[in-house]
Amino acid sequence: RVAAVAEFLFFFKIFITILILLLRLTRSAIPAADENLFNVMDYGAKGDNTTDDTDAFKKAWADTCGSTDASPTLLVPFGRTFLVKPTEFQGQCKSSFVNFQIMGDILAPDGPSAWEGIELTLWLGFREVNGLSVSGSGRLDGCGNYWWSHKCNSLDNNEMLRFLACDDLQVSNLSFVNSPQMHLVIHGCQRVNVTDLRITSPATSPNTDGIHVDNSQHVGINQSTIATGDDCISIGDQTWDIYITGITCGPGHGISVGSLGKDGVSASVENIHVSNVNFYSTTNGARIKTWQGGKGFARSILFENINFTDVKNPVIIDQYYCDGSHNCPDKPEAVEISNITYAYLQGTSDDQTAVTFNCSQTVGCSDIRLGFVNISSTPTGEETNSYCINAHGDTQGYVIPDVRCLQ
Repeated sequence: RVAAVAEFLFFFKIFITILILLLRLTRSAIPAADENLFNVMDYGAKGDNTTDDTDAFKKAWADTCGSTDASPTLLVPFGRTFLVKPTEFQGQCKSSFVNFQIMGDILAPDGPSAWEGIELTLWLGFREVNGLSVSGSGRLDGCGNYWWSHKCNSLDNNEMLRFLACDDLQVSNLSFVNSPQMHLVIHGCQRVNVTDLRITSPATSPNTDGIHVDNSQHVGINQSTIATGDDCISIGDQTWDIYITGITCGPGHGISVGSLGKDGVSASVENIHVSNVNFYSTTNGARIKTWQGGKGFARSILFENINFTDVKNPVIIDQYYCDGSHNCPDKPEAVEISNITYAYLQGTSDDQTAVTFNCSQTVGCSDIRLGFVNISSTPTGEETNSYCINAHGDTQGYVIPDVRCLQ
């Protein structure tokens, strides 16, 4: 009997030893899940909607960006609201791929006083972070109502989230509400994928573009819902190879190429593809806008498979754009607009003039093509019409309203 007990203890010790070894091997084999994760709560963030968590975010970012692991992740955890002051997260990071996962909510300070003494003209920003993915089910709240009510337009370009020189960028699954001005800005970036965003601000909120892209190339914007007080999406200068699809826009000012050519700047915009968009009660639909006196070109632009519901200017090119705060005298120079295609458009206009090509009298618009367009009525049942100045092109298939003003 004693021998049996001794034998049992012997094998039990062996079993425990093997178990300990297995546990150690397991821990050494999969430490990355924890070691790669930088939770802002571990850096002192409270997430109580009141405490200033800015420093915790900065410290967590410093470790995330400095990590040499394959794909480090900064985590903003679910179920909490983090108050963060104006902050720019700087690269260049040591890892080729970096994740910024927003599962909780991030709240901006409640007014312009938080920007006093700070040079940043943004709330949150990323600079020179390549291979960055910003995603999650969380929400960014810019507390813009404090800005709108005090008419803080003197603080230009107070953007909610800006990406500057971030190549191979992904932004997905986030909600944006109440930005002081533009919600999401992509500037100087290449190879960008934006998908499944929800962007919301009141129709009366000034300069609250949903997504603005400029000086960027090879950008996709997909499957997003945008309702703001300005352009749902705006395309700025030095921009090409932009693919926009699956967008619901409204209220807002539509999807705009421009404005371009302000203050005589030379524009360079081409290969813009906008498809599968639903516009609801917007002040514009498919729009191209340029300032007088501009130079350069906007060309090879396609709008297709688009539905309009009670849209004021469903199709518009305006080479006499002036935002109302400027004195805009006549100038002979203009951005050259060419190779513009509108195909498979349908719906209703909120104004009798459903198609407007207000082109420069000196430069004009060329190679405009319309095919299979039916914007046939207004909410009151009136037939729609078209208006053109110095616009050149042709039509194919049915086009309603008739665009005989094309030369």
